[in-house]
Parts: sequence; C-alpha cells; structure tokens
Amino acid sequence: MGIGTKIGLLIILLHLIVGFGYMIYMLSPRKGDKESNSLEEDNNQ
Repeated sequence: MGIGTKIGLLIILLHLIVGFGYMIYMLSPRKGDKESNSLEEDNNQ
C-alpha cells in the first residue's frame, strides 16, 4: 500500500468521523429548541 493510498484512506476515514459527529450534533436535543420549549409549556398547563 503506497503513501497515496494511505493518505486517501485517512481522508475518507476523517470525513466519515466528521459526518457522523455532525449528524449526532444536529439530532441531539438542545435547550434552545422550539420543541423542548413547547413541551415545557404543555407540561406547565
């Protein structure tokens, strides 16, 4: 396996890690979301 192949595989691996991290970040609930605010309002009534 040449150095070019190793660099290509490393770039692909880093791209996958960053992609999954971004997906988890986007799907995780945060305090400022509208959905969580509306759920809290429904629970208070």
